[in-house]
Amino acid sequence: MSTPHISAEMGDFAKTVLMPGDPLRAKFIADTFLQDVRQVTGVRGMLGFTGTYEGRPISVMGSGMGMPSIGIYSYELFSFYGVENIIRIGSAGSYTEKAKLFDTVLATGAVSESNYARVQSGFTGNITLPSAALNEKLRASAAKQGIPLIEGNIHSSDVFYRQPSDAKPTYWEKLRDEDGCLCVEMESFALFANAQVLGKNAACLLTISDSFVAPGITTAEERQKSFTDMMKVALGAEY
Repeated sequence: MSTPHISAEMGDFAKTVLMPGDPLRAKFIADTFLQDVRQVTGVRGMLGFTGTYEGRPISVMGSGMGMPSIGIYSYELFSFYGVENIIRIGSAGSYTEKAKLFDTVLATGAVSESNYARVQSGFTGNITLPSAALNEKLRASAAKQGIPLIEGNIHSSDVFYRQPSDAKPTYWEKLRDEDGCLCVEMESFALFANAQVLGKNAACLLTISDSFVAPGITTAEERQKSFTDMMKVALGAEY
């Protein structure tokens, strides 16, 4: 049975879903890496596909940008389609020289000022956590393929464009130095919160697309098609 936001039927999604923000990245992954692929949803242009990778069923679907968007899609996948694991695969802006352009980050926690979890379930903390079991599987996949991972907390922000401030240290320096945040994105706090509430599993892999501490920025096409290390780690894990 379809939902207001997903047109698939029960059984159309695999137990594990990879979830980039960009639906065109979802299509790229499906076209490039999966076999026996079929599109299972496309409501509002949010494309979702199911196929196999090395003989294992797997799905990939866009989440859109921000916590409200991934909050809707991940909740529906977990609650109405029997999905057990969602791995966000996205881009992020680095807060530290430790994480350079095109490096792959494995999130060990998502720190946020967001009210998403408080409104959704009454959780008042400022950090949500991924599944330890999923993270172990992603580490094993990365090690098997010789792909280095940088691990640590990430910042999940509700705002992309902040008004300028003369405050010192800056908000992102505080997040880096006080909360150990390696980089910033906009979705994982909500994804992890949904998984915790629903008794499911979630994780997050990020590719550094730009930096607050160093020059350089990736293009839209690079963000769509060139973050292959992150994709290979997520696809190669044995869920």
